[in-house]
Amino acid sequence: MTIVETLLSALFFLLLGLAYVKGYDVVKRHAPDRLVHFYLIMATVRMLLVGTVVALYVLFAANREHAVRFALIFLIMYMAMMVITLRLRH
Repeated sequence: MTIVETLLSALFFLLLGLAYVKGYDVVKRHAPDRLVHFYLIMATVRMLLVGTVVALYVLFAANREHAVRFALIFLIMYMAMMVITLRLRH
């Protein structure tokens, strides 16, 4: 992964995590009984976004080894974002 790819990936996960944390706060304040629904919807959106980014990168990458390395690092960053956001709110 290049520095630009790493920075863009980190920004992507920062925004995704921030959306979850802020959304969780809003739902908890206004409709706490809907937290489960919010979590499931956000988990689906996050998985679809991450899967789409990885699939597009693999599809358009010129080098297979580079694409696999990107996918692994991106998925590791996804797992780290999940752990951090869940620890912040649960």
